[in-house]
Amino acid sequence: FRGYPEKWGIAKRLGPKDQYPEEWEKNTVINMIHMLEPGSMNIVIDCGTEDFFYKINCALHKKLLAAKIPHDFYARPGKHNWKYWYNSIKYVVLYFNDRFERE
Repeated sequence: FRGYPEKWGIAKRLGPKDQYPEEWEKNTVINMIHMLEPGSMNIVIDCGTEDFFYKINCALHKKLLAAKIPHDFYARPGKHNWKYWYNSIKYVVLYFNDRFERE
């Protein structure tokens, strides 16, 4: 979310990015991976290759791999829009169905 300081009300929670850059860095998912215990949660990343979050999600995927945090990563052609999500949702539902059946 660092690239979008005016979106999603994040500044209300962390303060303005230009005044609290350390809070913005500290609270990004990619900088919190060290807090995860391998296998402690089910993680799935599903992102279109034309999505504005694609490069960020690829970096997160690589960092999770380096930290040996189990996760599933899916990338298919598409953007950050309903057309992509409409197709994606069936895979995400299968992912969670599989996890719920295991437990």
